[in-house]
Amino acid sequence: MKCIEIKGRAKINLSLDVLKRREDGYHEVKMIMQQIDLYDEIALKIIGNGIILNSNCEYIPNHEGNIAYKAAMLMMDHFHIEQGVEIYINKNIPVAAGLAGGSTDAAAVMMGMNELFNLQATKKELMELGVLLGADVPFCILGGTALAEGIGERLTPIKGFDEWIVLCKPNISVSTANVYGNLEVEQISNHPKTEVMIQALENKDIKLIAENLENVLETVTEKIHPIIKDIKKKMLEYQALGSLMSGSGPTVFGIYKDYNKAKCAYENLSKVYNQVYLVKTYDECQ
Repeated sequence: MKCIEIKGRAKINLSLDVLKRREDGYHEVKMIMQQIDLYDEIALKIIGNGIILNSNCEYIPNHEGNIAYKAAMLMMDHFHIEQGVEIYINKNIPVAAGLAGGSTDAAAVMMGMNELFNLQATKKELMELGVLLGADVPFCILGGTALAEGIGERLTPIKGFDEWIVLCKPNISVSTANVYGNLEVEQISNHPKTEVMIQALENKDIKLIAENLENVLETVTEKIHPIIKDIKKKMLEYQALGSLMSGSGPTVFGIYKDYNKAKCAYENLSKVYNQVYLVKTYDECQ
């Protein structure tokens, strides 16, 4: 039986701005997302019928409660696939971490099924379909680095950068819905300088990139979990060029130009926290 394997990569937010709350309950955002080389490994195999989903991670559901399962259902319905698919997710990205771990698994399932069943759908078609599952799914299909607008589905590819990233996820869970729900958009005083960040990326000015890291959701999540501020402080003590919370949290990342400094930060943080990672930024064009 034909089987394929595909990587679903995590993302970090170099900037995250919320412009307004829309009438449909979603928030209008403007943010820059960057893929990193931390990934889940997804294996897909054609079976007679139905969907079977298994994982090495006991925390994720193996039914319709899993966004990757929903992605398989969506693909089967949309493309009228009569056979079934078996999915195995080897989870390396921490769960509920602000790194788009679920969204990237869904994106990987969609891209994998496109290849597995020879559907010949374009990346654009998959992205348009993926937004039905979640706002981050189109970016995870696109990959690389991008400016995201609207609810996150309007994407403009931009140049990424090639540096070391240290990630640290404290042992807490954060509800994205609660964070957005507690955000008072009109009270935001420091908005990210998105255009400055784009220019810094274009020029590969790592110092300017690090200086302009900004996430308006930090103000909400840090109030509930002060540990986020503590980890950011530690990243800077360990000589990160800049540090920021990714997404709605709780993962904090630091940017390092020097591998030895990054490794030192990774080792020191690993003494205190269980989920610490040393990776590089990722762009297929690099």
